[in-house]
Amino acid sequence: MGFRQEWLPVSPARGGRCGEPVGLTSEWATGPFFFVVVKVRQDLKTLRRMLTAVVEAMGYEVVGVEFHPGRDSALLRIYIDGENGISLDDCQRVSHQLSGVLEVEDPIAGRYTLEISSPGLDRPLFEAAHFDRFAGSKVRLHLRDLLDGRRKLVGRLVGMRDGDVVILDGEGREWRVPLEWIAKARLAPEL
Repeated sequence: MGFRQEWLPVSPARGGRCGEPVGLTSEWATGPFFFVVVKVRQDLKTLRRMLTAVVEAMGYEVVGVEFHPGRDSALLRIYIDGENGISLDDCQRVSHQLSGVLEVEDPIAGRYTLEISSPGLDRPLFEAAHFDRFAGSKVRLHLRDLLDGRRKLVGRLVGMRDGDVVILDGEGREWRVPLEWIAKARLAPEL
């Protein structure tokens, strides 16, 4: 059992009339609770378009955008790249510019942390074009659903074929994975 406080409308069951102002109530409740407080006010694609316009105007590429909601705070991570790679100064410049835009546009309800990052050696792959661009590279895929009993795949990236990501595993088996089944994809650096 846990104690919770929340704002609820007053109802006849609570001794009031429907339509009365919202009031603070305290009651005992049972069961597991998970309250996500922070959320995006617009869909992630719209947010990405807004951020991409700003970042591209600065001469950088947006590789991908991740939003991880949390109970008290969220994380907005933006991967950027440039012709000569990305330095810490590049990340700071983009962070400063995007902070101002996000403050004005206010697309995220609640507290969040803005993180600007280079893609790194284990570069994340987000879009179909990324899978074609890095064909021939070793890749790690984490799937949303099981595929032939597997949720993780590692292999050589062949590219895109008919909307599927195609990889060859270490045993030479070809795997075709619908792009929408991929929860996370990253290059696996071969050092």
